[in-house]
Amino acid sequence: YVESHNYAIRQKAEIMIDHFHDEVIARHKIGGNARAMVVCSGIERAIQYYHAFCAYLTERKSPYKAIVAFSGEYDYGGKHLTESNLNGFPGNTIPDTFQHDPYRFLIVADKFQTGYDEPLLHTMYVDKQLSGIKAVQTLSRLNRAHPLKTDTFILDFMNDAEVIQYAFSDYYRTTILSNETNPNKLHDLKSALDGYQVYTQLQINDVVSLFLKGEAREKIDPVLDACVANYHAELDEDGQVDFKGKAKAFVRMYNFLASILPYANAQWERLSIFLNFLIPKLPAPKEDDLSKGILETIDMDSYRVEIQAVHKIQLVDDNAEIDPILIGSGGKKAEPELDHLSNIIKAFNEQFGNIDWKDADKIRKIIAEELPGKVSADKAYQNAMNQNDKQNARIEHDKALERVIVEMLTDHTELFKQFMDNQSFKKWLADTIFNETYKKKLA
Repeated sequence: YVESHNYAIRQKAEIMIDHFHDEVIARHKIGGNARAMVVCSGIERAIQYYHAFCAYLTERKSPYKAIVAFSGEYDYGGKHLTESNLNGFPGNTIPDTFQHDPYRFLIVADKFQTGYDEPLLHTMYVDKQLSGIKAVQTLSRLNRAHPLKTDTFILDFMNDAEVIQYAFSDYYRTTILSNETNPNKLHDLKSALDGYQVYTQLQINDVVSLFLKGEAREKIDPVLDACVANYHAELDEDGQVDFKGKAKAFVRMYNFLASILPYANAQWERLSIFLNFLIPKLPAPKEDDLSKGILETIDMDSYRVEIQAVHKIQLVDDNAEIDPILIGSGGKKAEPELDHLSNIIKAFNEQFGNIDWKDADKIRKIIAEELPGKVSADKAYQNAMNQNDKQNARIEHDKALERVIVEMLTDHTELFKQFMDNQSFKKWLADTIFNETYKKKLA
């Protein structure tokens, strides 16, 4: 809620634009022709950024403009928006248009995160959670050679350096596939999908025929809507989740295999086309609103964006092994991920709530939010963690924690005093921060 608020979007947009002008254009990156990509977590976020960029670029009297890129239509502010009517030119011309001034910012939602080769891309601003192969594919958009490109830069609002390092580690040296991807699994997936009776073969044929003829969505949607009605009427929540998971698995695996094997199975091709249309129309299961009563209390006036760290990520010089495409038994409804920091606060209150803290709320916030980040950033502790020796890592952690606490002496005397004088509190705090920071490194 906070990160998608228009105020937060505007703050981050200003940081991106100011950075690009001051650190990229002013430093004449790629001969003054450098471009930047803004990676967003969804279409709505991309549209928000596009409007914020347009407004601030105008205020700055910048000579540059932004382009937004996403697939399909999106309802925003009561209007049906597409990338074409926002940009003012067809979506299929975006790659060529982006190469020419005044366009310097490409704001994307999934689109152009893979398979996009633009040597002029120098900087990436990331406001989306990335992990695994998606992180590698997305950030690697910058790895396109240009005679004047000597460096690249990523400003990340969302991800920890450890997560990105872990994602890239499998692909730094030789990468070996641990097992083969079994094409016969497609038969099993198709059989399971057919068994749910969400669609008929006639409906598949109708959608594919209309699509291949280039008919408008107005003719395709009624057929798909009838399938969505069956999805709601015939399947319970578990069935809906399983069907949608298997549908995504079929499309993902078929697209992968069809790109490397000479398939001549027309049924699989039709089903893949059909599911590509159907999946976006299948709603996610309803979940309890865990934010009820919380959003109203958020004070956006206190929101600020801070620099956490600047990293040069070093990769381990080892070969790696990756797994083939996984064909699971379908999807499942994700359990809500409750904030584990609340457990830290609960333990603090139970064990040390009887201490007469002058500002207990501030102390709790420091313990739950500031200390883990500052200790994690300690270089000696990071080096010890990278050796995968938990005992040595704990030794360096305790030293790092003490250094951080000493630095807080002036502003947080209460915390410093309890840490130095109260051995019970010192041990609890050291155990808590170590478990929090070492666990994140291993994740």
